[in-house]
Amino acid sequence: MASSSKSSSRKLEQPWTEEENKRFEIAIARYDDTPDRWQNVARAVGGKSVEEVKRHYEELENDIKLIDSTTEPIYSYPNSNSWRRNGTADRSRG
Repeated sequence: MASSSKSSSRKLEQPWTEEENKRFEIAIARYDDTPDRWQNVARAVGGKSVEEVKRHYEELENDIKLIDSTTEPIYSYPNSNSWRRNGTADRSRG
């Protein structure tokens, strides 16, 4: 039963605002290596529990790992050979 109440409370969580994310980033840096880090970060963010703050940090770490593991470029730019000097595409080349 405990696990169902945890998943229920997750559904009730509100999305993080831009302001909360900014306070989170500042607090993570400020309380990097301190005792009671997560309590301090949650207090600095305001309106988020320690568990929400920890989960947000884990999601951030996962995003960073995904970005770091990507070997493909994020954006695909046109090959410079396919553009003429005037900036229009050379449609005669396939």
